[in-house]
Amino acid sequence: MSMVTLLLSLAIWGVIHSLLASHFAKDMIRGILGKDLMRFYRFGYNVFSVVSFAPILYLMWFLPDQPLYRVPAPWSYLMFVGQGISALLLLVALLQTDTLSFIGVKQFFIEVEESGQLVTRGLYRVVRHPLYTFSLLFLWLTPSMSVNSLTLYIGATLYILIGAYFEERKLLRDFGTAYAAYKQKTPMLIPGLTFGEK
Repeated sequence: MSMVTLLLSLAIWGVIHSLLASHFAKDMIRGILGKDLMRFYRFGYNVFSVVSFAPILYLMWFLPDQPLYRVPAPWSYLMFVGQGISALLLLVALLQTDTLSFIGVKQFFIEVEESGQLVTRGLYRVVRHPLYTFSLLFLWLTPSMSVNSLTLYIGATLYILIGAYFEERKLLRDFGTAYAAYKQKTPMLIPGLTFGEK
């Protein structure tokens, strides 16, 4: 029952999160709020995403659970090092974007929302979605696993893969041939692995 509850909670969160990120929702909310208040949308969206994810973490910790495995030392230490490197590279990838705009703070100080720029430098030369790559690495390098954490990690992985697919479509609409060319030469998530994308 815990697995079903967790997956259902994650699915509801994922649908709402994705809908709020869509052009359709943004255009509709822009019509309601107007251009002036729309500058706060990105920041509000990010805050809502974090706050609304907290109940899922609560469920993971407090629903009935069963341990699956615990990787012994010294291998667990290597996994912790891998998680540390993943977290560091996640931060580097974030800093290689327009970080203040990504968080939604920059929009507070500009009159008209600027269209984002296509980032293809740094870690984005290696994979198109380094934020997803290093988030997944961080999750799956956890040295101890329970039924609840495995359920959440599988659900989060599926959400990231599905989300990346839809984000790609959005990026193709936003950047056109520039993104198509970038997509041709840069793998999505795993360096050197394209899954027939070319």
